[in-house]
This record gives sequence, C-alpha cells and structure tokens, in this order.
Amino acid sequence: MSKLIKPDNYKSLLDMRQTEQGIKLIKDFFQTNLSTELRLTRVTAPLFVLKGLGINDDLNGVERPVTFPIKDLGDAKAEVVHSLAKWKRLTLADYAIEPGYGVYADMNAIRADEELDNLHSLYVDQWDWEAAMTREQRNLDFLKTTVRRIYSAIKRTEFLVYERYPGIKPFLPEDIYFIHSEDLLQMYPDKSAKERENLICRKFGAVFIIGIGAKLSNGEPHDGRAPDYDDWTSMNSDGRHGLNGDILIWYPVLNRAVELSSMGIRVDKEALLRQLEITGQQKRKDLYFHKKLLNGELPLSIGGGIGQSRLCMILLHKAHLGEIQASIWPEEMIDECAALGITLIN
Repeated sequence: MSKLIKPDNYKSLLDMRQTEQGIKLIKDFFQTNLSTELRLTRVTAPLFVLKGLGINDDLNGVERPVTFPIKDLGDAKAEVVHSLAKWKRLTLADYAIEPGYGVYADMNAIRADEELDNLHSLYVDQWDWEAAMTREQRNLDFLKTTVRRIYSAIKRTEFLVYERYPGIKPFLPEDIYFIHSEDLLQMYPDKSAKERENLICRKFGAVFIIGIGAKLSNGEPHDGRAPDYDDWTSMNSDGRHGLNGDILIWYPVLNRAVELSSMGIRVDKEALLRQLEITGQQKRKDLYFHKKLLNGELPLSIGGGIGQSRLCMILLHKAHLGEIQASIWPEEMIDECAALGITLIN
C-alpha cells in the first residue's frame, strides 16, 4: 500500500525547467555558505567501501547495505555507503585537519530498505561534513553554536530562493529552538516520538532535538543511532545525556515535521566503549575504524549530514522528493501523484 502523504490543493509553484534551475541555485549557494560558516574544505567521497572494515554507517543497525563482489579483488565484497559518518573522520586524520576546520563531501547512497514516501527515497544525496575540534569544545554550547550556524545558512538560502522566485514565500522562523528528547517526552508523555516532533515543530517552526539514541525514561530512545559515531551517552551541561541531535522544521506543504539534518559531537574513546557495551557490539572493537579510534589515531570531531534533495524540496515548496530527484517509486504512488498534480522526474 502506498504511503503517500496527500497535501490538500497542491500546486507546484515552479514548472519542471524552473525547478531544475532552482535545484542548482540552492545546491550551489548552500554548500558555499555551509563551507564558509563551518570552515570546511570540499573533498571527494567514495560511493562504496570494503565490507568488514567498520567504515560504513550502520544507521539504525537494521538496514542492509547494497553489496557486490569485486572481480579483481578475489570477489571481496564492497558495500554502497549508507552515509559517510565514519569515513569523514578517517579523512580528517588523513588530511591532518586542525581543530576549527573540516571537510564536506557530496554523498550519494542507496538505501534499499527505505520505506518510500514523500520524504524517503532509495537514492539518498546529502552534504556530509565533519570538523575537527578540541577536547574543551566537547560540550552542549559548542553543539548549539554549530547548529545555529547551519540554520543561518539554511535561512540565507531560503531568502535567495525568494529573491529569485518571489512566489515562494519564506516560512522558516528567525531562530531555532532547542529541547532535549527527555524534556520533549515529559512535555507530551502520551505521544509517540513522531507525534512529539510534530507538536514541538508546529509550535516553534524550527527545532533541534538533543539526545538521540539513548533510552529515555519510558525505556525507549527517541530514535535509533548507531553506537560508533554520535556521542549519545555523555552528560551535557543540562544534566541530560547526549551531545547529538536532529534539526527539524515544520513544513506547511505536508503539514508535518521534517528532519533536515542529523548531526552531533562524535564519540571519543570512552563514549565508544560505553556505547558498544550498551548495544552489545563489543566485537566491533576489532574493526579497522574502531581500532584507529581506540588507539587515539583519529581527531575529536563534530559532524553530520544535510539532505540535498530534501532541502531543495523544502525551499522550493514541493510535495514529494520525486519532484527533485530521479528515483524509483511504486506504480501506485506514481499514479496517486499524477492525480494530485505532483509531477515526478522520470
């Protein structure tokens, strides 16, 4: 059954040609602003990595990577990346990036287990970024400052779109609101995590939810996180656990909250060991990435991913990712979109 979200009285504000021009405008402008805000250098990223090195992002730990044999390597297996969460930290070390500076890359991925709807596609494209930091910066204030800089780049890009296409009115609030996932649970104790996101985003417009991955007082995490990149167990200055989170906005076209970025301060040695134990993944300590981290060969860092197609979708006021990117969709969804005036790119 199609999971299409059906907006009321939807009409695209741009035709297909204007949409393609708008996509390029947003991508060119935003990545320049992001790199300036966070002092990032663009690097070339892999589409796939060798299986068994612990470099691929495990996301929630249940998604299956697309895997294929490499003939010239004796049929050794390669995995299409889910994201570059851990690869970027290796790159910081390889490039000897100093604290206060970082890297970003165009990440392209295939997530075969994605549940397809207006916001989720088999094809994932995002700006993956990572910045080196000092031990003293591993705190909530530094995380919030970084979030505000990213949000400022998003706001500037929204205004540029409005200047180019005056019919696309800005809707994002001036400031982003911060709340810990436990405090959000206490605010709406009888609601699911997604319902809580909708309620808080409807109220404030743009929200950063802190602490994604650790169990809350109801015994459940707000959302899943792999144990070996974001630090979701260290205590922050508010007395809550977690130095990571998600940027979400209230999107009036679909009348719901939409995540734009998952990000956070990365695990140090102590947090990695703690989170591997919590999740029962101690065997990962023998993998290439994890050994380098535990041996002190990787810098402390902060990083995340920002969806390219999703940001373009939001800033161009589109109803479906398929209006921004070419992908594969269920036939039923294609027919429903056509009936609603949603033109998908073939």
